[in-house]
Amino acid sequence: MGSFGHALAGTHRASQTRRVVPLRSTAASDVSAIRAWTVAERPRSRAHVGLPRSEVVLGVRFGSGIRGGLDVHAAGVRRTVLRKTVGAGQRAVFVRVPFGANRAVLGATPASITGHTVDLAGLWGRSRTQRLLERLHAAGPERASRVLQDEVAERIARSDGAPHQPLLRAATELLEREPVGLVADRLGTSERHFRRVFRDALGVSPKVYARLRRFRRAVTTARRSEAPDWAAIAADAGYYDQAHLIADFRAIGGAAPRALLAELQAAEVW
Repeated sequence: MGSFGHALAGTHRASQTRRVVPLRSTAASDVSAIRAWTVAERPRSRAHVGLPRSEVVLGVRFGSGIRGGLDVHAAGVRRTVLRKTVGAGQRAVFVRVPFGANRAVLGATPASITGHTVDLAGLWGRSRTQRLLERLHAAGPERASRVLQDEVAERIARSDGAPHQPLLRAATELLEREPVGLVADRLGTSERHFRRVFRDALGVSPKVYARLRRFRRAVTTARRSEAPDWAAIAADAGYYDQAHLIADFRAIGGAAPRALLAELQAAEVW
């Protein structure tokens, strides 16, 4: 078994030698490493389209129509396009949970919320969630991202950290261009073991992760093009051919490529 296989097996030596970027110390000392973003408030209700997302996020919504003025939730990996209408006067702030730290932050397996958005109290308990809500209320929308970043960092620091985080990041980078079996081989572990550990850490299989990333690459390229060349986009994104791309757009996006692109141009996208 290679170095990745040993690390994934959780040996003491691996946990000490393979923390190229120890997530515990990084998160505790530099919360800006935990990515945050905001969905701005709008004066009128507006259609929003959420593209598939290959990470777990925590989010807080602010708005007069929300009980108590705000709520907080966790959202798992999103495997299909999400369409919704966001009401007027609402603002949302999100933070991405770093690769490999999902279980530490959620207090549950990421697979348990894949494809779902859940009230954080269902994962953390009401007492802990209420304390976070009080901090968010005091901070307001302008400073909510820092509160969420701090909370994520603190939960990672109280756990065993994320000893596999650098290795999982290497795996996700390789999956951008190589098949699952070859990635496992390059990282020195069996394909079966790699699939199990990857799913346990991220909530989806390596194959699903690669499929979502490929779809995002195609959508991103198409949105940047004045006259998209779908055959070229398919090849660049890693599809077998244009028919493969069209099938994936229908399965993941619920529409043909041109129809989905037109929808994205008319809506708020996140």
